[in-house]
Amino acid sequence: MDKFSNHIKNILHGFFLAVGTTIAEPSTILPLIVSYFGGSSMLVGFFAALLRGGAIIVQLFAAFQAQSYQRMLPYLRRIFLIRFLAWFFIGIAIMLFGENYPNLTLLSIGIGLFIFSFSAGFGAIYFKDILAKIFSHKFRGKTMAYRQFFSAFGGLISGALAAVILESFEAPYSFAYLFIISSFLMGFGYLAFATVDEPIKEEIAQRENSFKKFLNNSWMLLRADKDLQIQLVTFFLAYGYLIALPFIILDAQVKINLDGIAIGSLITVQMIGAMLSNFLWGSLSGRGHNKRTANIAIFLYIIAIVIAFLSTSLFEYMIVFFLVGAAIDGNRIASGNLILALAPAEKRPVYIAIQINVISFGMFFSIFGGVILHFYNYTLLYSITLAILCMALLFSFKLKDK
Repeated sequence: MDKFSNHIKNILHGFFLAVGTTIAEPSTILPLIVSYFGGSSMLVGFFAALLRGGAIIVQLFAAFQAQSYQRMLPYLRRIFLIRFLAWFFIGIAIMLFGENYPNLTLLSIGIGLFIFSFSAGFGAIYFKDILAKIFSHKFRGKTMAYRQFFSAFGGLISGALAAVILESFEAPYSFAYLFIISSFLMGFGYLAFATVDEPIKEEIAQRENSFKKFLNNSWMLLRADKDLQIQLVTFFLAYGYLIALPFIILDAQVKINLDGIAIGSLITVQMIGAMLSNFLWGSLSGRGHNKRTANIAIFLYIIAIVIAFLSTSLFEYMIVFFLVGAAIDGNRIASGNLILALAPAEKRPVYIAIQINVISFGMFFSIFGGVILHFYNYTLLYSITLAILCMALLFSFKLKDK
């Protein structure tokens, strides 16, 4: 375990994946792309949820299949290829259909995002199980902090690249170039992780005779594990920030009239917040303080939404996205490490799938936010977001560090 070569490949994967996917960041660029082609706030919320949460519908089936696999890497490589092609397809579709066929363009974007996210449902199970096999518990916290640091740095580069492309080319061609270029960049990350040294897993569970029986066993496991239940409630509610996040950029565009440089700056600031925060998250996680990491991350979400509600300048919005970037990475490290520490090795894919399935429904909070904004206003949007995040903070104090 803890091979330096695997550590480097994990970091490279995170770096190039962030460079690629930040091009369509759901809180900044993606809402602007959807809005450009005539999409409503409800569609913005749906696409943001699709990009983040489209994977959840296959997580349990993936775990059902994977619990008897001794090696996950061959299956993960196939997922990498599918995700690359889906992302590349979005760019080609925007270039071909563009403004002439806006409805077809939006449909193509939706299809591409669905395939990209849906395939991740399988990939997440394989990826997390590999991480648990190649890194020890404490070193895993450190390598993920390094990964997230360089992922944020990659996102920072991506923000600068996005700003240049948006300023240099007319829409919608600029949007197409964003996806086409970024698909090849994220491909480098896929190639890096596809070559990690994965050991054969000795502790495997016998696969149930049917998926229905597997679901029943998973439900019994969930009912019996109180610590798992607390984790699920905490991190599900922590996704409450997504009720407001995809629409903050639209609110800012109305208030301060954002241009391409300003949009790129907000992406960059968000990545800087993520990057710098990992010094804190890595230190806390390396000492086994994942509960404290969750406490702080959720509190930062709350502060960010309060500032967003009051913001009237670019600088204030930069603070918002800085805090959001920090909170996202902290929440990711805490939830990932807590579930791997809690799960027995033979049931690891099942625990991972249960957590991802339940808490990932929180990724659809953005659809709820779109409905609120469509029928009401930003005041109600921010108020409901804060109420849910405060509930998440209260539950986070009941988490158990292992």
